[in-house]
Amino acid sequence: MDDGSDGVDPTQGTMTLSVIDAISSVDPELWDGLAKVDSARTINPFVSHAFLSCLEDAGCVGPRSGWQVQHLALSDDSGRIVAVAPAYLKSHSQGEYVFDHGWADAFERAGGRYYPKLQISAPFSPVTGPRLLVGSGDETGLCRHMMAQAIKGYVAAAGVSSAHATFLTPDDLAALSDDEFLHRTDQQFHFVNRGYDSYDEFLETLASRKRKGLRKERRDALDNGISIERLSGRELTESAWDAFFSFYMDTGSRKWGRPYLNRRFFSLLGERMGPSVVLVMAKREGRYIAGALNLVGAGRIFGRYWGCIEEHPFLHFEVCYHQAIDYAIEHKLEVVEAGAQGEHKLARGYEPVTTHSAHYIAHSGLRAAVEQYLRRERRDVERMHELLSDHTPFRKNDDGEHGGS
Repeated sequence: MDDGSDGVDPTQGTMTLSVIDAISSVDPELWDGLAKVDSARTINPFVSHAFLSCLEDAGCVGPRSGWQVQHLALSDDSGRIVAVAPAYLKSHSQGEYVFDHGWADAFERAGGRYYPKLQISAPFSPVTGPRLLVGSGDETGLCRHMMAQAIKGYVAAAGVSSAHATFLTPDDLAALSDDEFLHRTDQQFHFVNRGYDSYDEFLETLASRKRKGLRKERRDALDNGISIERLSGRELTESAWDAFFSFYMDTGSRKWGRPYLNRRFFSLLGERMGPSVVLVMAKREGRYIAGALNLVGAGRIFGRYWGCIEEHPFLHFEVCYHQAIDYAIEHKLEVVEAGAQGEHKLARGYEPVTTHSAHYIAHSGLRAAVEQYLRRERRDVERMHELLSDHTPFRKNDDGEHGGS
């Protein structure tokens, strides 16, 4: 753990900011204790010590990937760590899902240097969750404010252009918005489990035509002798990971050019987080032909990666979206987060949800230009949210609300 800048002087004592260049140097219980920020003391899997260590130990993050580990830790004057943040020094803007390429291009055309920048996030994961990890004690608000101040201090001391905290919870957004960070919004689609006892009960909240369409879609997806398996824990064999990795590489190579994760990451994920993994696999004629990776935690199931080696109508929707809804209902989970983008999710019972990020930009000119742009962008996102909300497949009641409310 390398000492960084001090620069944080709240009303109660002096806090010291340190930079952690490997999460292995932090006790897992300490990190995860700070990551459990809600009243139920649950943890979002993407900021857990185990998940972040899988990325580091597999070499998916590090200097060669352009994600140099720079986790931030705040310690009180007794040396006790009271807050941490998963953070990375970035030499590009890949794998973030909140796109700032235009900002970088404009700044560099004007003679500025946009990279490196500080990214506070769960790498390669467009998943809302805590970023300022402060535990759940009485001083959480103060700790978040101090971490926000410390991030600005890091930007100044390290000479980087900016700091970006993405897919924020309301508490983190409030803390950062109070400290000169610019607010950005975007759109995702989530399924909300309103206490359904079965998938059929969920379907009853839909308009008749939509309900019939989804039943047919699910039947058609399993034509040609396709069956579905869900693998978790000890069922996550290396042969299952081999099959899934081939799906991931095929999709990743077509969508991104270079997939972010390597084969070793998935083995480590199964070894360290097996009970939190739900691998939905489609099988035909004795071999796996498609799959989707999900992680479970904090009352949610998070869909992450999909791939296939055979194309079949509606199989993508079944493996990624319908199976996740089934799992959430069966296990009494509150929400399915199915990743970034995708208006096609709307017809399958997913609802538009606004996501939030916060951006601190050191250069006043760039900051002013971005602030003006974000003001317009937030209005556009809000209008799109209202439009999409009017086109959900749910039956409407007399108040205009859908029947599942």
